[in-house]
Amino acid sequence: MILADGSPSFSSLFSYISANWGGDDGVLHRLLQHLAYSAEALGLAALIALPFGLLTGHTGRGGTLLSLLSNASRALPTLGVLTIFAVLIGVGLGAALIPLILIAVPALLVNTHVGIRNVDGRLVDAAKGMGLSPWQVLGRVEVPVALPLIVLGLRTAALQVVSTATIAAYVGLGGLGRFIIDGQATRNFAELGAGALTVAVFAIVIEATFLILQRFLVSPGIRQSSR
Repeated sequence: MILADGSPSFSSLFSYISANWGGDDGVLHRLLQHLAYSAEALGLAALIALPFGLLTGHTGRGGTLLSLLSNASRALPTLGVLTIFAVLIGVGLGAALIPLILIAVPALLVNTHVGIRNVDGRLVDAAKGMGLSPWQVLGRVEVPVALPLIVLGLRTAALQVVSTATIAAYVGLGGLGRFIIDGQATRNFAELGAGALTVAVFAIVIEATFLILQRFLVSPGIRQSSR
């Protein structure tokens, strides 16, 4: 059903999704592609950001530079970065992953740094007094206490990546962005709307997944104290 203003109704969006669920160009296949791009970008961003966040938070050095770099990366236009790397390295997965990594790094980096820095100094002093090495203090005291903020950074980065991974379609890849790009090109508003709706639902599922994950990773005592 199409509304009077030409926009598709929710029933037509769900009808499109159910009618195009399977196959190589179907919603399920595109959803799995979208998940793969998002997971790869988030994993690479975590490999970059988490060690630096832990190091700067533990040592108390580089916080100002970290904030400047994070703010600068947030200001980068995603499509502009995508276009630049598509020209430099060619269209493909690499050109799509780099902007997604740049989106994910700031939240991971800042939350990890702030989480470690905000650990009560008395806990750190007590751990040192028990003879723990600096790295043992980091692993046994600071990281567990900072875990709520670290997981929050992961959740924020995951949502940003999932919401933006539609750009993969601009460089000839798949994912849910394919429905949006193709629907816009052919003026098939049911296809375009179905792609946007699927991305939104997927982001909500990711949000719920990280909330559940946080309950398993963070001890009840730390959850209560962080509220």
